[in-house]
Amino acid sequence: MKSNKKELSPTQRQELLAVLRSRFEKNSNRHKGLDWAKVQAKLEADTKKLWSLNEMETTGGEPDVVGYDKGTDEYIFYDCSTESPKGRRSVCYDRKALESRKEHKPENNAIDMAAAMGIELLAEEQYRELQQLGKFDTKTSSWVKTPSDIRKLGGALFCDRRYDTVFVYHNGADSYYAARGFRGLLRV
Repeated sequence: MKSNKKELSPTQRQELLAVLRSRFEKNSNRHKGLDWAKVQAKLEADTKKLWSLNEMETTGGEPDVVGYDKGTDEYIFYDCSTESPKGRRSVCYDRKALESRKEHKPENNAIDMAAAMGIELLAEEQYRELQQLGKFDTKTSSWVKTPSDIRKLGGALFCDRRYDTVFVYHNGADSYYAARGFRGLLRV
């Protein structure tokens, strides 16, 4: 049962840290030169961020460290699941799109879900960076942050990988598909 409180129990924290450490060690190509002990220290110092990572994990995102920003002293986590996170699919782009649907509304939208989880959607550039670390979304697709001028006209952007190439597409922001979700990022 989920609590409205954005905090994990000590047991949940330790379990999540163990999962994150294992993934970090198994996928060292994603974060060359970074030290798990430093990442863990940052995570233990910010339980709200740990809660957000748990939300990423429980919805199927398989978050992992993909970089470090020296300027802000933050580690950057992306959803690194092979396909778009299963617990975040079949959603339209944002609240405005959800409210505009007259019938067959999805249960939620990507922007509100990300905000509730304390994460952001990947931008197209970040999505392309992720694709440099492996092959993601070969059977699914993921909504990405959409420029406001496109959104004002009713559209939204999504990306996937087909034919060993990363594609960016457009769709009506109110569309949703069983194979389209969203990937997030978190700075810790």
